[in-house]
Amino acid sequence: MLIKNKVVTFAENFSNIMARTKQQLPESNPSLSIKAVTKNSVWDIQENDVFRMWEAATKDAEVKENIQHYLDIFKSAFLIEEIKDEAPAVRKSYEKRGYKVMDIKFEESLKFTWAIKKRPIMRVTDLSYENIRHISAVKLLEVIDRNFGGGWDSLSQSIQDIILSGFDISTTTLPKDRLHKKGGMYDKKVEDGFDVLEVRKGGWVEAIFAKLKPEEEKIRMKFSDKGDDDDLDREDGDDDEDVIVEDNYSSHDEEDEVQDPNDDEITEDNYSTMMDLGSDDPEDEAANMLDYVEE
Repeated sequence: MLIKNKVVTFAENFSNIMARTKQQLPESNPSLSIKAVTKNSVWDIQENDVFRMWEAATKDAEVKENIQHYLDIFKSAFLIEEIKDEAPAVRKSYEKRGYKVMDIKFEESLKFTWAIKKRPIMRVTDLSYENIRHISAVKLLEVIDRNFGGGWDSLSQSIQDIILSGFDISTTTLPKDRLHKKGGMYDKKVEDGFDVLEVRKGGWVEAIFAKLKPEEEKIRMKFSDKGDDDDLDREDGDDDEDVIVEDNYSSHDEEDEVQDPNDDEITEDNYSTMMDLGSDDPEDEAANMLDYVEE
C-alpha cells in the first residue's frame, strides 16, 4: 500500500510539487550534444532528444568513426534495435510495442533504421547507480513494492547500496494500530517530505520512508594561473627588496688578517721541538723515553 506525502498548504509545498513534477515528467533537453552525453546524463533525455542528437551528428566525422561507442552509451538507458527489414509492417510492429522509429543516414553506404524506447524501471534489478537519481521517491517505492512485498530487508545489500546512494531511507515496524499514532514517527516523516510505503506483515506493518537526497556539490580544486603565481612571488618579494645584505667577507679589517710567521721573532724560549719529560736527569730521561717507545 503506497501512501503519498501529504500537502499541508500549497504555498509551503509548491517548490516540492514542482520538483516532483519535473522528476516524473522529464522534458526534452535541447542543450545536449551526442558527445556530451554520459551513462548518467542519458537518463535525463527522451526518445525525441536521441533523434535530434543523432541527426545533428551525421555530419560529425568523429561520431561517424565511433558510432558503436556512442550507441553503447545510449543503450544504457534505451532499448535500441536495428530494423533491417524495410517493410512498413515491421516498422508498425515496433511502434505498437511503444518504440519510436528513426532513420539515420551518415552517407549513402552508411545508414540505419533504429527502433528506440526508454528502458522501463519496473523491478529492483533495473536500478543502477546511473539511474537512481533520475526517478522520484514515489516511483522508487512502487518498484520496492513489486519486490514480492518483502519490505526493506528483503532487498539484497547491493540493491540497498544503490538506493541509499540517491535516497534517504528509514524504516519502522509497528502494530498497525500504533503506526499512525498522532505525533509519532509516521507523521514527522511525512511532514519532512518523505513518501511512505506500508508493507503489511500479519498484525504488524513495516513503513519504508523515502526522500531524494539533495545533490551534493562537487568540490574542485582551482589552481591559480602562472601570472597569478608571478604576482604572488612579487608580493612575497616586496619585503625582501627593502633588506640589503652586505657582503663583509672581503672587507674585513686588516688587523684580522693572518700574518706570516717572522723568523726573527722565534727564540729558544718560545719555540721548541723537544719533548719535556719533566726530569733533568739524563738517565731518567732515557728510561722514560724507553718506556714511551715501548708503549
